[in-house]
Amino acid sequence: MTPQQHPTIGSLLRALRTRNDWTLKEMSQRCGIPLSTLSKVENDRLSLTYDKLLLISQRLNIRMSELFAENDQSAPEPAVTARRSIGKIDDAVRVTTPNYDYFYLCPELRRKRMIPVLTRVRAKTIEEFGELVRHSGEEYIHVLEGRAEVHTEFYDPIVLEAGESVYIDSNMGHAYIAAEGCEEVLLLGVCSSADEQLMESLLHIHDEGAKLVAVK
Repeated sequence: MTPQQHPTIGSLLRALRTRNDWTLKEMSQRCGIPLSTLSKVENDRLSLTYDKLLLISQRLNIRMSELFAENDQSAPEPAVTARRSIGKIDDAVRVTTPNYDYFYLCPELRRKRMIPVLTRVRAKTIEEFGELVRHSGEEYIHVLEGRAEVHTEFYDPIVLEAGESVYIDSNMGHAYIAAEGCEEVLLLGVCSSADEQLMESLLHIHDEGAKLVAVK
């Protein structure tokens, strides 16, 4: 038996448009996304960046998490889901901030218990970084490239070399910066929480100061 296909952002937008009996043109006018772009997204030929998803959320008055099917409670989840998602960078939801470029992977999976994310770190001092970040759950961070300096609320800073990692309580204030002599760091992170709104919480951390990224 072929595993059930999980919805992409394109299929979720198409379903939303169908439920409201909107034409593609009407949907484009309502959400502020060009018709040609919207058509490509609905046919899974193009992904949307964070600023475009936020625009749709605001214009259509829906929660950001609905665009990731996080709250679909229409049917109980079976014991064996056979879920699978290939984490391609082109399909990631991208958020650019003064400190980081985030690439949230596998965005089409609903009700995820873990949020995988690639992060490019540019901040080089804790003063440049600003206030420490806090959110629910726990996280695991593995350094893929460069050297990362890890600052946490209750511990002295540590430097992680490529191939090294750290596991922390995400409620504790934390920040990752490029260590001395390193221009940029690439991190692979996994965030996990019992909070089913984790994805939305992570996205809204970046609302203030997030840089808009144009859809190509």
